[in-house]
Amino acid sequence: MKIKDWKSDDRPREKMIDSGAASLSDAELLAILINSGTRELSAVELSRKILSSCDNSLNKLSEYSFEMLCSIDGIGAAKATRLLALNELALRIQYEKPLKRETITCSKSVADIFIPKLKNLTHEECWVIYLNRANKIISKERLSSGGVHSTIMDSRLIIKKAVEKLASAIILVHNHPSGNPYPGVQDKKHTALLKEAASLFEITLMDHIIIAGNNYYSFSDENIR
Repeated sequence: MKIKDWKSDDRPREKMIDSGAASLSDAELLAILINSGTRELSAVELSRKILSSCDNSLNKLSEYSFEMLCSIDGIGAAKATRLLALNELALRIQYEKPLKRETITCSKSVADIFIPKLKNLTHEECWVIYLNRANKIISKERLSSGGVHSTIMDSRLIIKKAVEKLASAIILVHNHPSGNPYPGVQDKKHTALLKEAASLFEITLMDHIIIAGNNYYSFSDENIR
């Protein structure tokens, strides 16, 4: 039976999508990489054969040369090069320096990042900074780009992404092309709604910052709740 004919719960790709990569066995992970089996063996069965050849040791498999991989029945040049590429990526990850994340210490830290990006725009953009527990930036993402007077601030999408990124806090940032940094009624309303929605998931809305030219307004600095 071909993998495509298996129950969806048993297919490696579908299993990874539904349950995450950690739920897959070594053979299932290899099956995704080699992509196909042979006339006699499915990709998973061929992967088990590969692992059996190295005593089920991934470390030993990582030492295999192109010729050693191709000597396994069912492994050709394409499959061998995929496995060698995996080995090289794993090695590079091991020796790569840890990612240095920016730390947000105050509203000026945010303004210094976004003023150069937003100060000359003739339309509004809304950005979100996702932070970990140490207030280090996980990512900065543009949520929306709108007209001269407004842009969309979708609280559901912001919270969804925050949960996916395991963020502990978020900072909302948008610009006022008019040059007036002070928040309007809708700005205050969106801030209150987002703060309430975030709190349901134990996520803190740390600040909402409005960029206007070289100036900025911080809800946190002004103690607006």
